[in-house]
Amino acid sequence: MLKWPNDVLIDGAKLSGILLERVGDAVILGFGVNLAHHPEDLDRKATSLATHGVTPDPQLFAETLAESFARWVSRWRDGIAPVRERWLVRAHPIGTALTARLADGSSIDGLFGGLDSEGALILRLADGTSRVIHAADVFLL
Repeated sequence: MLKWPNDVLIDGAKLSGILLERVGDAVILGFGVNLAHHPEDLDRKATSLATHGVTPDPQLFAETLAESFARWVSRWRDGIAPVRERWLVRAHPIGTALTARLADGSSIDGLFGGLDSEGALILRLADGTSRVIHAADVFLL
């Protein structure tokens, strides 16, 4: 399952994530995938592929990831709609309870309302309004 914006989960435990850093006009991406091991001392559950009986060759995994990423970047350059649609198919269900921890230290609880047309998180709040979140640490409740 995918958790906005950048985590892959197996049975609610984090398997991998993507970090983005903007430098001038460029964006630097970092992928972390727990292939053989996973940390035990986090504030959330983590897992590895080995825990689930899969032991990929790291070099082959990296090559396959790079090829797949290049294909999806190409699709994204033609418009975000196909990427957004595919992401939503693999995301937790609409209505999933979430907490978004914002950069200013505040937190907002709400229900997953999908992604807007640019890929930002839509969080449905208890008062019936929605808030579009562009950057936050998001946790499943």
